Amino acid sequence: MHQWGEEKTQTVECMMAADSDPESEVFEITDFTTASEWERFISRVEETLNDWKLIGSSVGRAQEKGEYTSGTWEEKTQEINFADFRFTITHHHLKQEVQENAGKEEPEEDAIPQAMQDLLCMDNDFPPRAHCLVRWYGMREFVIISPGTNCEAIISESKCNLLFSSISIALANTGCQVPVFVQIQQKWRRMYAGECQGPGVRTDFEMVHLRKVPGQYRHLSGLLDIFKSKIGCPLTPQPPVNIAIRFTYVLQDWQQYSWPQQPPDFDALLGGEVGGVEFGKLPFGACEDPISELHLATTWPHLTEGIVVDNDVYSDLDPLQAPHWSVRVRKADNPQCLLGDFLTEFFRVCCRKESTEEILGRNAVEEEGKENADISQALSKLTEPSAVPIPKLSVSNMVHSARKRIRRHRRPEESPLNNDVLNSVLQYLFPDAAEGGAGRAAPLTPNGGVDKDSEDYNLFSQLKSAPADSLTFRLALCLCMVNFYHGGVRGMAHLWQEFVLEMRYRWENSHMVHGLASGVPDLRCCLLHQKLQMLNCCIERKRARDDGRKASSTEAARERKTSRCDEGQQGTEGVGLSQGKSWDSWSDSEDEFFECLSDTEELKEAGPDGERGGGTKPEGRLHPHGEMSLLRSQEPLYIPITQEPAPMTEDLLEEQSEVLAKLGTSAEGAHLRARMQSACLLSDMESFKAANPGCILEDFVRWYSPRDYVEEEVLDEHGEAVVRGDLSARMKIPGNMWVEAWETAKPIPVRRQRRLFDDTKEAEKVLHYLAVQNPADLSRHLLPCALHAAILKLKEEEAAEDIPSVRRATQQLLVNASKLLRHPSPDYKKMEDIINQVVEVETVIARARSLKAKFGIDAGENVGDMEELKRFASALLEEPEVSVVGAGRGPAGTIIHQLFTNAQKLADSADEAALSAPMDDDLGRVGRPEDGRPGGSSVPDFPPPAGKEILLRTCVPRPAPYSKELPQRLFCVLMRDDFRLAGAFSSDTSFF
Repeated sequence: MHQWGEEKTQTVECMMAADSDPESEVFEITDFTTASEWERFISRVEETLNDWKLIGSSVGRAQEKGEYTSGTWEEKTQEINFADFRFTITHHHLKQEVQENAGKEEPEEDAIPQAMQDLLCMDNDFPPRAHCLVRWYGMREFVIISPGTNCEAIISESKCNLLFSSISIALANTGCQVPVFVQIQQKWRRMYAGECQGPGVRTDFEMVHLRKVPGQYRHLSGLLDIFKSKIGCPLTPQPPVNIAIRFTYVLQDWQQYSWPQQPPDFDALLGGEVGGVEFGKLPFGACEDPISELHLATTWPHLTEGIVVDNDVYSDLDPLQAPHWSVRVRKADNPQCLLGDFLTEFFRVCCRKESTEEILGRNAVEEEGKENADISQALSKLTEPSAVPIPKLSVSNMVHSARKRIRRHRRPEESPLNNDVLNSVLQYLFPDAAEGGAGRAAPLTPNGGVDKDSEDYNLFSQLKSAPADSLTFRLALCLCMVNFYHGGVRGMAHLWQEFVLEMRYRWENSHMVHGLASGVPDLRCCLLHQKLQMLNCCIERKRARDDGRKASSTEAARERKTSRCDEGQQGTEGVGLSQGKSWDSWSDSEDEFFECLSDTEELKEAGPDGERGGGTKPEGRLHPHGEMSLLRSQEPLYIPITQEPAPMTEDLLEEQSEVLAKLGTSAEGAHLRARMQSACLLSDMESFKAANPGCILEDFVRWYSPRDYVEEEVLDEHGEAVVRGDLSARMKIPGNMWVEAWETAKPIPVRRQRRLFDDTKEAEKVLHYLAVQNPADLSRHLLPCALHAAILKLKEEEAAEDIPSVRRATQQLLVNASKLLRHPSPDYKKMEDIINQVVEVETVIARARSLKAKFGIDAGENVGDMEELKRFASALLEEPEVSVVGAGRGPAGTIIHQLFTNAQKLADSADEAALSAPMDDDLGRVGRPEDGRPGGSSVPDFPPPAGKEILLRTCVPRPAPYSKELPQRLFCVLMRDDFRLAGAFSSDTSFF
């Protein structure tokens, strides 16, 4: 225990040692003018009040009705010490606009403080959302001194009195008119005592708190007696007491109303009877009723003593007759939501570190290695000497052979996904395979027609996910579904393994991947989507190259056949082999080396004139370039067939940037960097030379970069104006890369050039990248897509309910997610906050549907009543407490009355037959409240009130008859296990 206020009193003592001489006297002197700890504490309180400018009188504007609920409350906190005991002093006040002429009006000399005036104000009784002292005393400004964190409560009477004395002295010294409270007893009891001082007046704030309600104070009559005895009014007759009463009734039993959430069909999901529609549909809604209780507050705001009777025998306080009803709903704490759980489980996979082999087990892989059928060794198998025909050693055959062995060694009970579920997922992902048209990439539109110009469709660019009609988007949904319903992370690994095998099969057989936009990878999408697009680009290039070779081979064979027939020669053995071998039998390894012609072959094909093109046959022409002709000859200038630039994903672009940056800033590095970046230029120059024999650099520049060929009118030797052109200044710079590339380029058509984009190599890179991804990597890649799907689901559900707060929350969720996911290195730990926001929005929608079902919205016949009920249910979600228009006789009040009546019937029923008996008519067609009471029934419509709040106010002279009339107030709270009296009793300190 700390001993506050204990003054260290010491007297002047003369100490003399018995065995010393008289001159060895020692004197110890204490200065009694030093401030004690108690005085220092009072000084600190005064300094804090001065710093916060709470000194002197404060006159504010009159209160507005409902201002305590809708206004903004501000608070300031500071720590002070009493010796080594820490206190926290907090200033609470309602932020109000200052009137322009407020500073010009000087308060009356004997005006009572603003806090005392607030005691009698009736505009803000029972505020639903405010500090407890605001509810009990109706004040707009006050200061609280409470024990600091981890400090013991102030329980002893001596310590309480010491603090009260400190407050009284500080208020008197500073002239502060703001009430100051001290929190005493345990914090859970919310016990406060305080004081407010003004010119010649003082208000003492006292409180009583008990666990049980005394019998004589259960009703209004007993509380009036204790209030009158406390104020001790000497006047006869006594002034009337103003009374405000609120009874709160709690409805907890919703058994008669089914929860509108439709649970998922677990039998269908777990049994494998899942179609594409199920796999494309996200679960949504709360698994339990998110509205746990309904609190009805019936209020009699303005009563006077003698008008109403409430005692042990009789009470006039019938809730149906209350002039004012208000309702609040108690929401279930953290209800389980399907969409939130769906995302959370998928997010948890991000934190796992197991590889696919560790998850699925190594046995199958080891056995495949023993049988020399490991997929990873497929390419090396092609290069090993073997008597097996080459077509049987293609990568596709190796993959499918490995797939068969894996399935043979894995017993059905060991497979994470059963065949029915796996087939359903694969049909959903690859509908073209089921149709037998794997080569045709039809547009993927799971929700029917997709408007690609809509805001919702373009969400993928904000979230860096994938379009909602893409294969990647569907893959994310399927992996989430499998993780949630079918085997967790093992099911994910199994599905991904099958997906990678399907990708390799499509590459080997030149089948386009279904559900991906054509063209180069879209850098606005996630990396996995870019990789799949890159694979599609490779397949497309491969198919185009194979089709071109087939066409050229057929034409060449026809020409050879014609020439040989004319010469009367028979086909040689080589020709027979060439004709007998179809292009389908060529593997990718042969395609890879087909274009690698030797320099000797190139020179032979180019002819003796080389690049000058003398007598060279033009090749690779696309079409003439307008009416433009070559400068050295009058031959038309043809646009050549060129190679497309190599598509790149964002990781390849980053890798290329790092390589170029490492070359440094030296001249040699700059030159090498330029050569690396001019590969496409060199290819185009070679194609141009092949298509336009005899061309020069100026011809190429006129087509490739017209701005670098400057034309101007000049006079010739005959004085006539002619147009002459020349290269721009930058093209004439010594060492220009264009000039160097032109001199290096040879007339080689695109079909015989080395590929700028090696689709075989890039496809193998993509397939390897996909194969090494473990479930955690997949979750990180596809989490943006899953979140994208969740936001679309929220928007879809919100559109059906039309909730403004949900619309705003969804927009803010999208902004926060976009900031996180667009970052180059997103912090996936913060993704949990985003998922929590999704759960919050989902919960609000579930609450709206629960209220909609309970109040019979959309089930009634009166359109006007339905609109009123919709506004009422929407307000319950937005506001802490909502007034019921018409009280118990309005549309909402009638339904609330019926809810309580039916709950009372269920509670009073003793047999199951009564429980299963039909309820009253539909809520949307309930008549007057009196119709709900069966004749002669003793069951009350409402249960006993869960809480009673009674507010007593008056203004009387105290303590003497000639004292100034001052406000007196007593707030009473009566609950089952709580009884509280919070009194504010004012007295005149000048005339007593």
